[in-house]
Amino acid sequence: MTDNSPTYGQADASYQAAGGLEGIRQLVTDFYQEMDSWEGARKLRALHAEDLTLAREKLTAFLSGWLGGPRLFQQQFGSISIPAFHARWAVGPELRDQWLDCMARAIARQAFHPAFASYLLEQLRVPANRVVQASQAMRQAQQ
Repeated sequence: MTDNSPTYGQADASYQAAGGLEGIRQLVTDFYQEMDSWEGARKLRALHAEDLTLAREKLTAFLSGWLGGPRLFQQQFGSISIPAFHARWAVGPELRDQWLDCMARAIARQAFHPAFASYLLEQLRVPANRVVQASQAMRQAQQ
């Protein structure tokens, strides 16, 4: 018997498991709806502009390439270092956890295979932790 399940993180397996660009758009829409409506994300929401249109476009474009699909962020906005970009804000464990919790809630709203949902959230912890590290390093360098 052969296991034909996709190996997430290789080629475009994660992109496909997310439902391609439309699936990613829905995930991002749900993520920002969670951030807007969940009381536990109030501090995180306060860091964002009132109009989330550009934030939605950028996160969708980033996740497309990050999940192995078209590198839309680079095509539309140029290259980016997520940790370096976010280091301008004082992002600590509380904000990181709010972001991850909103993403977990959004992932739970998708029709993702449970193995992919778990994989995706675990993988998103990596850049989230790097943002905290970069933010803390910038704060220490300014002292």
